[in-house]
Amino acid sequence: MRTYRELFRTPEFTSLFLTSAAQVAAQTVSGLALGTMVYSLTGSPLLSSLAMFGPSLAQLIGATTLLAAADRLPPRAALSGLALLFGLGTAAQAIPGMPVWGVFAILLVLGVTASLGGGVRYGLLNEMLARDGYLLGRSVLNMSVGAMQILGFAVGGVLVATLSARGTLLAGAVLYLVAAAVARLGLTRRRPRAAGRLSAADTWRNNARLWSSRPRRYVYLALWVPNGLIVGCESLYVPYAPDHAGVLFAFAAFGMLAGDTLTGRFVPQSWRRRLDAPLRLLLAAPHLLFVFQPALPIAVAAVTLATVGYSATLLLQDRLMALTPDELSGHALGLHGSGMLAMQGVCAAIAGAVAEVTSPSTAIAVLAAASVMVTFALAPGLRGAPVAIA
Repeated sequence: MRTYRELFRTPEFTSLFLTSAAQVAAQTVSGLALGTMVYSLTGSPLLSSLAMFGPSLAQLIGATTLLAAADRLPPRAALSGLALLFGLGTAAQAIPGMPVWGVFAILLVLGVTASLGGGVRYGLLNEMLARDGYLLGRSVLNMSVGAMQILGFAVGGVLVATLSARGTLLAGAVLYLVAAAVARLGLTRRRPRAAGRLSAADTWRNNARLWSSRPRRYVYLALWVPNGLIVGCESLYVPYAPDHAGVLFAFAAFGMLAGDTLTGRFVPQSWRRRLDAPLRLLLAAPHLLFVFQPALPIAVAAVTLATVGYSATLLLQDRLMALTPDELSGHALGLHGSGMLAMQGVCAAIAGAVAEVTSPSTAIAVLAAASVMVTFALAPGLRGAPVAIA
């Protein structure tokens, strides 16, 4: 499968695409509003970073207790139910007088349950597409992420300025409800991919099975750590440029969209294993310029170029699927998503802490340098062609 026309002719793909796009738009709008609201209330770069990316930390809990459910729940019910839960939680954060600790308590609950979302969504994608169509399908979903983030950060910035942060949170809640409706009405009822009783023990057992393979372990680390460190850089855009953070986020999303489009549609199979490391280096290197506290136009150019490198994730996911048996595909992708988001939360906390004692620009450069070093350190373990491992 090599064309978009073939992809959108696949039954249900359009509904999955629209569900994902609505959720990303909701997350983008509400995340910007929440980070802005917390920063205005506390003046803390650390708390602002955690408000936007801290829920990812809670995915560590879900990844160790709930993740087996990604293959054991009916996909339609799981996706619509999760979107509904996020809509209600986001609306609750907009309640006037909600204390900061209450906002973070809701984020904790949403973060734990969000660990299921990626596994269910991408396990369903792997189920509905042939193996040779997964990379193209995933790239299109990633392209929707980029497009919705561009739109979401642009519209979110306008809404924050005109409606207030709390009003923008309500707009995000409505978008989550739209996603829930599209999933419920547009997807067909499917049986779970795996049978058995849900338990934390199953999650631990499957996590151990996936992690026991050295090739898979290196792929997971390459998916999680360099990406997480750069998201830590992005978590400081609000304190770096409080009045123009939406611009930086929007151009970061544009760069990601461009990279996913080029990589998913035009990179031939023979190049895929050669490009993931250079793309991870591209993701980090331009952020080193922030040590010089660049003016907004230079910062925007650096961010746009760097985020093309996020497309390395597509190539590494393709490698992960080649290393993983089909019955664990949802769990494997859920572990990837939860681990990546958890690392993003960890790195957002680290970035905020470094910024507290130095400055946002220094912290961005420090995390970018760490990402470059990790990419070089992982290179030996990623050599060789992927072979499926039980």
